[in-house]
Amino acid sequence: MRSKYTVLLKTIAEEHGLKVLHAAKDYETKKIVTYDVNRPAMQLAGFYNYFDPARIQIIGRVESTYLDTLSDEDRLAAFERFMQYDIAALVICHGMQPFPECMEMAEKYDRTVLITPEDTSEFQAGVISSLRSHLAPRTTVHGVLVEIYGEGVLLTGDSGIGKSETALELIKRGHRLIADDAVEIKKVGRDILVGDAPEMIRYYMELRGIGVVNVRRIYGIGAVKPESGIDLVVHLEPWEEGKAYDRLGLTSESETILGVEIPRVTIPVRPGRNLAVILELAAMNNRQKKLGYNAAEALAASHDAAIDGLL
Repeated sequence: MRSKYTVLLKTIAEEHGLKVLHAAKDYETKKIVTYDVNRPAMQLAGFYNYFDPARIQIIGRVESTYLDTLSDEDRLAAFERFMQYDIAALVICHGMQPFPECMEMAEKYDRTVLITPEDTSEFQAGVISSLRSHLAPRTTVHGVLVEIYGEGVLLTGDSGIGKSETALELIKRGHRLIADDAVEIKKVGRDILVGDAPEMIRYYMELRGIGVVNVRRIYGIGAVKPESGIDLVVHLEPWEEGKAYDRLGLTSESETILGVEIPRVTIPVRPGRNLAVILELAAMNNRQKKLGYNAAEALAASHDAAIDGLL
């Protein structure tokens, strides 16, 4: 699948510890545009009716065993047909020595060839996961992302409502900051969102009256985390007298981000409310719901059963 985002081939090679056997002239600038990969067994056998050269090509034991059955001339012809395409790169797994014909055609057509000691399945799973992260659809939202008891909680609300102050109190209570003010969100799976901070402002927090502080420097490495999944959205809004707020939790809210529905709760803010404690409870309650227990529904069921017993 093509993405509007790109990642350098060199970045992927460095992340996975790939050794360069032959670097094409564009190796430093070559961009990967799809998180799909390909094992070119069919192509090496001569089938090119469905072939995407923009994918990273992976040779494992299956392809190597097949190529080993060919004569030197047939193997050379197979690699020549293959290397004529502008492939993103060819990765040889299991640390297998490349066929001389492969390297000859790689040099002739200037294609990048890499090698890894990992087995094919392990490398393929790892590189797809990495590419999905780099090329994932993304958006940036104004808010604060904190991890509370393992739950990624995205705080939203108007400027000055108290998001950063609440996050600071949570940090003091042992929870971790991922991003303050700007949260970059990526969709890394069908229903999985991951948030982090822009590199320039990572681990920094702005507090009115104090200014900008570096949370990692002040509270230590245990107070921050590079990224977190997003499990719950908590929207903070000023308390409005007379407004009907949900007191039982039977009404479920959600917010759609990048096509993924995330549970959402709205918390009214007024002096005297301990927002940090409330957010801890919201995170634990959300985890209970994911595990199949809803306190509001259990209470309603008990209430209905008690009424039925009186009738």
